[in-house]
Amino acid sequence: MLLLLGRDIIQHHWKKLFAIGLIWFIAGLAIFIDAIDGHTLIPSYAFGYFLLPEAVVSVIAAFGSYGTAKQMRLFQGILLFIIAILILMSSYATNFILAMIFGISFLIDGGVRIGSAIVVRYARWRTGIIAGLVEIVLAIFVLQPWPTWYEGTVGCNVGAVMMMASVGVISIAVRIRRLKPGASITSMFKGEQCLFNGAFEEETAQTERGEVIVHVWTPTGNATTPLRQRAINRYIAAVDAQGVISTGHAALEMQPDIYISHYPAVEIDRSPDEFGRILRATVDNDVPGRFLSSYREEADGWCESTVKVRLVGADVQKLRSYWKRYSQDTTYNLTNRNCSSSVAHALDAAFEGGFRERRWPLLSVLGAISYPELWAAGLMRQRAETMAWTPGLVLDYARALSALVNPPASTWRRLFRLKSAEINK
Repeated sequence: MLLLLGRDIIQHHWKKLFAIGLIWFIAGLAIFIDAIDGHTLIPSYAFGYFLLPEAVVSVIAAFGSYGTAKQMRLFQGILLFIIAILILMSSYATNFILAMIFGISFLIDGGVRIGSAIVVRYARWRTGIIAGLVEIVLAIFVLQPWPTWYEGTVGCNVGAVMMMASVGVISIAVRIRRLKPGASITSMFKGEQCLFNGAFEEETAQTERGEVIVHVWTPTGNATTPLRQRAINRYIAAVDAQGVISTGHAALEMQPDIYISHYPAVEIDRSPDEFGRILRATVDNDVPGRFLSSYREEADGWCESTVKVRLVGADVQKLRSYWKRYSQDTTYNLTNRNCSSSVAHALDAAFEGGFRERRWPLLSVLGAISYPELWAAGLMRQRAETMAWTPGLVLDYARALSALVNPPASTWRRLFRLKSAEINK
């Protein structure tokens, strides 16, 4: 969301963002205390009325969409509808079910945070461990019945989530205030300092826009695996019959002269015995790298990309500025400076401030909050920053970003245009 608004807009409104975060924290704390003291002023079923309209809108929007967007909206709508119904029923049984859902979710997420921090050792990995421990403590608190015997489950979880979200908003507001003039907004995100922390070149009055193509060679495209392992293969790695780990590849192309494809100069040993060691995002795992000059060179030397995602409206100057700085250092790291991370951050540079030229940029972002693509993109960024960007993550991130900056005309809009054309004949 902040990326689409751009540095100029959000830096101008950092105080408002800080105030919103503070108010949100106080509101979350009040809801949490109200639910935990046994004498609730806000009945738990009231929260269901906020989710139900969102669920209905998501399902309706799904029937007006197609492809991945339709699937995401349908999944979001069904999930919200189920949770809303459970909240509205407000019985001991439904409260217990919700406690199990929320508690197990916190437990899994906290465990993944801690595990990835220990294994990958990304930037601020100690903070990641602390955040994971907080989630596990919260999970234990949610799963056990004390003190309200699950009666305050909904209120406690709503309040806790609001407080955790507000801490993130306040932290972002403080970092926005400290952002250097001209610096990319992505420089304040976790784990990206080593990738691109420079300022963009001075912007011209008229922004030049172009089209970029994200090329992805997924692990499943070059390693045969059973169906049950496809999720792991797409987002992490695949193992072929010889036991060699395949991670896939990602590249970005913008005609006529930009092609971002980062490889290690010498192939890294990816045997299962060594893979755990080289996953660490530490300096001792840095190796010399190399860049390929064009997609045709890469396709002729290997094979055509598995998937291509086209995005229109890229800021040509910002993308050139990013590539100019990134290409000065060929260092390759399997976890924090790889082919996928270079493409992901190139997309960030190209589409930073993508809503800035719209008539009402703030309203455009507020309208996008209900889009599942926005939340999916945010979730993928969070996972990539605490683990690693992979070709599978880049593929879905590019698709989600494309749906936000180049939204396809919905079925309803196409029907409306067709009807209007018939009337005008």
